[in-house]
Amino acid sequence: MKSAAANFYRTLKAYRFRPRMLAQVKTYTRDDFVKDLGAGLTVGVVALPLAMAFAIASGVRPEQGIVTAIVAGFLISALGGTRVQIGGPAGAFVALLYGIVEKYGVANLLIATMMAGVLLFAMGAFRMGNLVRFIPVSIVIGFTAGIAVIIGISQVKDFMGLDIAKPPSNFFSLISVIADRIDTVNWMALAIGGSSLLLILLWPVSYKPQTRPWARIMSKLPSTIVVLIVWSVAFWLFNLQVETIGSKFGELPSGIPLPHFPAFDWETARNLVAPTIAIALLCAIESLLCARVADGLINDRHDPNQELMAQGVANFFTPFFGGIVASGTIARTVTNIRSGARSPVAGIVHALTLLLVIVVAAPLAGYIPLAALAAILLWVAYSMAEWREFAKLRQFSMFYRITMLSTFFLTVVFDLVVAVEVGLILASLFFIYRMSSLTRVDVIEIPLEKSKLPDGRVVGAVRIFGSLFFGSVTKLENLLDPLGKLPDVLILEMHQTINMDNTGLEALESLHKLITRRGGLMMVAGANEQPLMLMKRSGFVKLLGEDNLRASLEDALYIVGAPRASLVDPKVP
Repeated sequence: MKSAAANFYRTLKAYRFRPRMLAQVKTYTRDDFVKDLGAGLTVGVVALPLAMAFAIASGVRPEQGIVTAIVAGFLISALGGTRVQIGGPAGAFVALLYGIVEKYGVANLLIATMMAGVLLFAMGAFRMGNLVRFIPVSIVIGFTAGIAVIIGISQVKDFMGLDIAKPPSNFFSLISVIADRIDTVNWMALAIGGSSLLLILLWPVSYKPQTRPWARIMSKLPSTIVVLIVWSVAFWLFNLQVETIGSKFGELPSGIPLPHFPAFDWETARNLVAPTIAIALLCAIESLLCARVADGLINDRHDPNQELMAQGVANFFTPFFGGIVASGTIARTVTNIRSGARSPVAGIVHALTLLLVIVVAAPLAGYIPLAALAAILLWVAYSMAEWREFAKLRQFSMFYRITMLSTFFLTVVFDLVVAVEVGLILASLFFIYRMSSLTRVDVIEIPLEKSKLPDGRVVGAVRIFGSLFFGSVTKLENLLDPLGKLPDVLILEMHQTINMDNTGLEALESLHKLITRRGGLMMVAGANEQPLMLMKRSGFVKLLGEDNLRASLEDALYIVGAPRASLVDPKVP
């Protein structure tokens, strides 16, 4: 009874909820709060245009992006496993969410988000956070660049003011529609978009804070906010003939809506399994990658399992307020760090800042031209991908190039789920190939006078180097050939066999059976811990005979009657 209770306690302890906020509170100071307050206000201002832009690009209303940044941003900071990560809607989800909205509708997107939240929490509770780190960097770079291309091409319509009622989500269909409707370009929208891009590029350089006080103040304003202010004022003054948030979505509500459960039925939920898995997987990857970037900048270490549980809670509750998928966001997290953030309090201040902004200034958002938001997203798309990695592809192996380019093109042409699945399959196959190519079976040359026993039996030995698994058992095919010639006594020297799976064990059993049927003897020498434990658990040691399992090749030769003497071994890298 006591043992069962102890096991139950250990299980609860393993799954306990440990927000980073609790650890930070113990040593929190007034100076920390001042730093967090300034960082939170800064990143809150930065997050406002991004939240609206990502929501619109995802096929939902702009206020849903703001609500996501507020509710999910608060929960991720309060419950997460990092010190300074900022949560909210992310550019990585734009293509995925737009496809879900187009196919299933907004209500079902909210249901899929809630289901993904449950899955994320389970991943964290069962301590699967570290597994996300095993996704190869080639896949991450590939799908991130693919998402950037999709975001970029999806903004061409608003950037140029094209008359397209509902852009398709398919890449080639969208290209075709843009080409067909290019004659409907709105030159005013194009001018707004182009000048907004220039302003985003030049704003940090246009002022030198060290020269004049007013320039110091101006330079601290994020360029994206400057773009929104400039063109909102221009639209209000001159009534520009371009599409705005107000003309497309109407007036934004002041505040967040009351929570309500989205429409749900099990029949629809069954069709959302694939979108749910895609959302959860991408959210886990994006959030934990962001957390690793933050760790490198502040010399810290996050708790990946706690972070996944916090992401799960945030994505489960945010849809009650009409919000969409949220994750850790690299750009806002880096802004938070550079603004001096020291704890999760900065993320909470960021969420409260956004709440205050929409309460006070929600009606003004209606003046924002969509072309200006499109310019912001084009800049985000360019910034989020590691384009330099494509220029360096020649430096990497063919396997790396194939995996990365396949993931990139599949993300663009099909969708993220297909791209990641194929990328993981390719990466696994290439890894198996590399591991099997490292595995070798070398004949150990025994001097002629020592290779025969007094009774005339021939002694032979081979060394298995590497990993003996399903991808490399073909290296034993010469020994397993029924028509091949085998020595009367075969010694398998395995001190350099680092790993063996059940397929490798089955190959050894087949070899033992073949030698025994011919009246010969098989011995294993110097087996490492993992192969040895597998041979013992499976009963192969009993089948082989414990006397035929020796500590070293020299010991095996001595046992079968050969004298102790130095052997001529092949060179092993």
